[in-house]
Amino acid sequence: MEINKNTVERNQLYTDVRSGKIPKRVPINLNMDAAAALEYAGYNLNIHQFDINYLIKAIERVAEDFESDNLGVTTVRFPHFYKLLGARHFQMGSDGFLQHPEISVMEPGEYDALIEAPYKFLWDEIIPRLYKELDKPWPESSMSLAKGFSSFYVTMGKIGAAKNEICLKYGKSNLGGAFAQTDAPMDFIADLLRSFTGMSMDIRRNPEKVEAACEAVLPLMIKAGAKGTPEVRGACMIPLHMATYIKKKDFERFYWPTFKKLVEELVKTNTAVSIFMENDFTRYLDYMQELPEGCQLMAEFGDPKVFKEKLGSKFVLTGFYPLSLLKAGTLQQVKDKAKEIIDVLAPGGNYIFSLDKSLLRANDADINLYKELLNFVKEYGVY
Repeated sequence: MEINKNTVERNQLYTDVRSGKIPKRVPINLNMDAAAALEYAGYNLNIHQFDINYLIKAIERVAEDFESDNLGVTTVRFPHFYKLLGARHFQMGSDGFLQHPEISVMEPGEYDALIEAPYKFLWDEIIPRLYKELDKPWPESSMSLAKGFSSFYVTMGKIGAAKNEICLKYGKSNLGGAFAQTDAPMDFIADLLRSFTGMSMDIRRNPEKVEAACEAVLPLMIKAGAKGTPEVRGACMIPLHMATYIKKKDFERFYWPTFKKLVEELVKTNTAVSIFMENDFTRYLDYMQELPEGCQLMAEFGDPKVFKEKLGSKFVLTGFYPLSLLKAGTLQQVKDKAKEIIDVLAPGGNYIFSLDKSLLRANDADINLYKELLNFVKEYGVY
């Protein structure tokens, strides 16, 4: 398919920002989960999200209706994959929405096994606990594993090709969003193994074990996110979870050392790093200054002026715009807030417009207000 001239222009916006140049205008990111896209297109999550063809139709509908430079629909959780494997860590609610429940699949006494041989321990012990179908006797477990891999690669291949075609058809940037996702080591252990509650106890009762475990899983987190190829497409997404829910001294000891190493090693492999600073990261901005130049930092909460002053010359900033305003605000309030944020963050470049979080469901925002917001930003955010 011949590349759309609008795709070329929009690719240039992102290329300029990532290379430290001031683009013609502020690039505009759409922030929408696959579930929200499906609902926007009129589909029922309980029925239609099991067929990837409906999701592709929904993504095309969003691309046609929303004025953004990226495609902007996040596709990382597929219910047929989790159902096939009997996943415990992603469960579908009664309305069809996939949720991540608070579960613990590792006992405190198993830290030594994780530290000694992390890959073996995760494969032999943790994965069967997370996926019920992989905990069955052979050959049932092997058959489920084969089905899981097949489903994953077929799904990702089809959705990836479809997204590129839609980008070219509607003139969106096809440089890509996140091609991979990894976790800060402490987040990985908390999210998938011990739970937030368990980790909160462990840093008090077994601090040395937690430190050693974070170091032990670090190579796996690097491998999960590293690209190591020369093309500029895509980035590795790292959502930060526990950092703002622990004390600063605990952040310094347990979270920061291996997270910093993770980012540094990813950058060494030519991987563009996009970090989502969940909650308010203001108290950690001095630490973030130590990360490699050029990383993209998406902020949920915080004063844009402070973030711009401390981080704006070294990193690409995005986020900040409150999704909540699209639910309760007037059109004038929506525009005024956009102008306020752009006036602070756009000067000098290194800025991409986006919401402070993604729409998870279609009713998270007044969709018409969201469309008006994107149209306004395109007109106002010209350098």
